[in-house]
Amino acid sequence: MKKLLSLILALAMAASVAGCAAQPASGSVSAPASAPSSAVSAPAAEKPTTDPSGAEVNIPDEIGSVVVLAPSIAETLVALGCGDLIVGYDAQSVGLEGLPADVPTFDMMQPDMEQLAALKPDVLFVSNMTLYDQSNPYQQLMDLGVCVLCVPTADSIAAIQEDIAFIAAAMGKTAEGDALIVDMQAELDRISAIGATVTDKKSVYFEIGAAPSMYSFGTGVFLNEMIELIGAENVLADQEGWLAVEAETIVAADPDVILTNVNYIDDPVAEILGRSGWEGMSAVQNEQVFYIDNMASSLSNHNIVKALDQMAKAVYPELFSAE
Repeated sequence: MKKLLSLILALAMAASVAGCAAQPASGSVSAPASAPSSAVSAPAAEKPTTDPSGAEVNIPDEIGSVVVLAPSIAETLVALGCGDLIVGYDAQSVGLEGLPADVPTFDMMQPDMEQLAALKPDVLFVSNMTLYDQSNPYQQLMDLGVCVLCVPTADSIAAIQEDIAFIAAAMGKTAEGDALIVDMQAELDRISAIGATVTDKKSVYFEIGAAPSMYSFGTGVFLNEMIELIGAENVLADQEGWLAVEAETIVAADPDVILTNVNYIDDPVAEILGRSGWEGMSAVQNEQVFYIDNMASSLSNHNIVKALDQMAKAVYPELFSAE
């Protein structure tokens, strides 16, 4: 399951350029009488009229219940203080801190529409992963008055911050969203200021899929921005997007440091250190292979700064470990 989730996340991020399917304006419904006491509301003028996919939306003034089918959005909702409004979420989000444990869970790529309709949430958050190979599977929910909001997986740090701002505005939590972005930016600024002092940049290979089916990324991906922020260089920066990688390519690049966020094998660092044909590489010989938290580096939300801190300390411990 971990392997499947990791590869799904990688493929979903690769598909993000396609965005979400266009949706007509979503209906709005009043919050049910049994809505949680923490239901959030805001004047309609403060609510966005389009979602990040470009679809026109009509977000309810008051939101008393939410279903979320993307782990990155689920974490954002919790950080905004909306965790108690969540009445259902995707199975990949199970175990995330702050989510209710006693609510239905769904297959994010093929959710049970009848069960979703029975919940009739005020808002349903989805991503381009949820809409994989489908034009608009949620029309029947929209016909019931459910507001469907699509937030495609961000490919840049700026886009991540824009998505946080959108989710916050949609939920009537603009101040909380602003605070989240300010805190995130402060950490980005702190690390990038130190990274800017590096004159002899180390080369880095960041593996998101282990051998024999290796995956990584080039430019146009937020993880590549993170490598640059810490003052390092991606060995695959001459390519773009999410990439299937040949072992020979990495051996020839001979990176100074190898990072991995693979979490579906027991010890990804040991696997790389013992990988056949890689024993002559500088990073392997010098044991410069490090694990980066999978969720923090995979989910496009405010928590990427946790992964950024880990990356900085792994690549330049002499600069960042004392911070």
